[in-house]
Parts: sequence; structure tokens; C-alpha cells
Amino acid sequence: MDVNVLLSIFVAYLLAAGLQFLLWRHAVKSANAGWVDLGWTLGMAFGMMSAQAFLPFSPRGVFVGGVVLFWSLRLAAHIYVDRLRGENPEDGRYVNLRGHWGEQADRKFFFFFQGQALLVPIFMLPPIAVILRPGAFPDVFDLLGLLIAFGAIAGESLADRQLARFRQNPENKGKVCQSGLWRYSRHPNYFCEWLHWTSYVLWSMGSPLAPLAWIGMILMYLFLRYLTGIPHTERQSLQSRGEAYRTYQQTTNVFFPWIPQKPS
Repeated sequence: MDVNVLLSIFVAYLLAAGLQFLLWRHAVKSANAGWVDLGWTLGMAFGMMSAQAFLPFSPRGVFVGGVVLFWSLRLAAHIYVDRLRGENPEDGRYVNLRGHWGEQADRKFFFFFQGQALLVPIFMLPPIAVILRPGAFPDVFDLLGLLIAFGAIAGESLADRQLARFRQNPENKGKVCQSGLWRYSRHPNYFCEWLHWTSYVLWSMGSPLAPLAWIGMILMYLFLRYLTGIPHTERQSLQSRGEAYRTYQQTTNVFFPWIPQKPS
């Protein structure tokens, strides 16, 4: 791997680790470990700045950099407003970890935050693969990559807004959002987040690092579908919405959007 690529990845990690350290200190003071999610998202923005600084300038690099920055800043703003601003309570995932770790929680959260920083250089590999793709810009893969990436980001933003509007209505307390994109998937925001990472697989066609673009798509699917995303959200929804959510599970696909089914 080119020395400039390695250097950009290393600097991206250092920036992400420094940011997560600062956010960990704030999380200790505020007793809210949800700041780690903001650190991961903004860490990707810093990582892209590192890539732009160390890798050769190209129009393709400018566009992929714009996609990553737009994705990062939109998601960071959503995380801050939805989970961190004002008196928002700590996310249930971190409440459970805090209870499990007990008196050692703050120390163990330090390593948890730093573990998130390690993900930044890994997820920087797909956009770096696009930056290093040779050939004139734009071509068909550039256009398709941009279309899928911005379509996915727009879809995730739409799903977030639809759910936020639903929750703001006091009459919907204890009910399940089944309108808009939520009619076709129980987690359309997660699906669109994964779709964003699939765009780099297509966009990097012909790059010497094209195989590395699959890392983002595969890891994001595993994280969202089986580890940190859907399993926790489903448990929380069953606890808070009970039978209404069980019916929703019977009628609506968990991840990939599809036509709703009749309850069994």
C-alpha cells in the first residue's frame, strides 16, 4: 500500500483518537456515553480531511470528499439533536453498559471510546479506494456512485425526520411509527446508512484498492444487523411498545424494504 495512503490512515486515527479522548472526558462529566457516537461520525470528517491532505488532488477526490463530509455532518447534527442536546437521557445501550461495569464504568468507557476511534481508519478505506481510482472524471461509475450515496443519505435523513415527527405527537406515545419509509422496513434509517456504504463498492471499480471498498459495506451490515443496531433497538421497542411492536414485526421486514404483509 502506498506510503501516502498509510500516512493518511495513521493521521486519521490520531485525529479520531484525540477527539474521542476529549469527548470521553465530557461524557464522564455529563454521565452520558452517547457522545461516543458523535465522535465516530465527526472522526470520519477528520479522516477525510487527512486523506485530502496526503493523497493526490483530483476532481474525483473532491466529490468523494464532499459526500463523506456531507454524510458526516448531517449524521452528527442528527445525533446531537436527537440524543445529546439539552436534557436528553443517555441511550439505553450505554445505560446497560454502565450498570454492567459498575464502578469501573468510566475507565472502561475510555477504552470503548478509543475502540470507536480505531474504526475510523478502517471505514476510511472505501472512500480512499475511490480517490485512487484512475481515469477521467466523471464516468458512469462516478455518476452511479454519487447517485446511490446521495440517495441513501437523503433516505436516511427522511426516515429520521419522519420518526421525529411521529414521536413529537403526544397521541403517538406507546404506538409504532408505520408511515412513510417505516411502512416498508422496521429500520429504514439503518438500511439507508448501509446503502450509503455500498455506493463505494461500485464507485471504486477499477481502483487498485477496490477490494477494500467492500470492508465498509460488510462491516456496516454486520454492525447494524447483528451487533450494535437492530438487536438493541428491537429489544427496546418490545419493552416500550409491547404487542403493537410484535404485530409490526410480523408485518414489516426488519431491514430490507418490502411490501408489508398481513399479520399471521
